[in-house]
Amino acid sequence: MSLTLADAIERHILALLQECGQADLQRVVLARQYDCAPSQINYVLATRFTPERGFVTVSRRGGGGYIRIVRSGQPELPRLAAALRQSGTGVAQAEAAAIVARCGASGWLTEREARMLTDMLHRDVLDLPLPQRDLLRARLLAVALLSASQGR
Repeated sequence: MSLTLADAIERHILALLQECGQADLQRVVLARQYDCAPSQINYVLATRFTPERGFVTVSRRGGGGYIRIVRSGQPELPRLAAALRQSGTGVAQAEAAAIVARCGASGWLTEREARMLTDMLHRDVLDLPLPQRDLLRARLLAVALLSASQGR
């Protein structure tokens, strides 16, 4: 059975996660390594490293920008919280809800805590224009995850 390009890229990223606990990547560098377009890297990230699959992807744009991928399980909660705080980018409502649901499903948040956190991070509550709303959501989520990792 031969690997597709997407499979090979996924395995590479999973190996980095296994080795370091997080993967810091640059799309252009990875695209050069696999002799593909950066959009292929985007495809792999969007389809295989999703919150529903237990991953959080944080991007930092600009010169020297990177993509940080972290598993969203409890041992990684402090690392995930740090990544959210350091990224300088926001978290969309759907992504935050998926992270909270994953933490709830893994038992690191009670059902009540997960529901409260999801409600607290809702766009109607964070009544700010974008991108400030997503930045605040990322900061609040980071604090909540750090608190959850210390409280269990």
